[in-house]
Amino acid sequence: MGARLLGGFQKFARTVVRASGHPMAFSLAITVILIWVLTGPWFHFGNTWLLVIDTVANIITFLMIFLIRNAQNRESEAVQLKLDELIRATQSAHNALLDIEELSVAELGQIKARFERLAQKAREESGAGQPELVSQPASPKPKHTNL
Repeated sequence: MGARLLGGFQKFARTVVRASGHPMAFSLAITVILIWVLTGPWFHFGNTWLLVIDTVANIITFLMIFLIRNAQNRESEAVQLKLDELIRATQSAHNALLDIEELSVAELGQIKARFERLAQKAREESGAGQPELVSQPASPKPKHTNL
């Protein structure tokens, strides 16, 4: 039941996030605001009139935070898995980087410093301190293995 509920939530979140980014959603929001503004004189621009738009906006914002965060978490995880697969499939890559996001800030700093030194050395070797802008010949494709 829990997995089914989670799957339903993720499908709902994905649908809402996609729909909320559509131009029609923006048009709908503008229309709602225009209707609200036009009803102002009818309600004498009173506190109730102000409270309606404020409450609706706060509720929608509060709920959208969770839906957007859910979509961002899934996208981030998917990108991380794709990068992990590229690292795993590249023969000269360091497989120790597969779970780099789990390292401490200090460990990440050490790895970053190492790569900065490698980049500096590569710039020095390429001459005049300029980064290499020409593509290198493609290396042979690595053999793919099933997990």
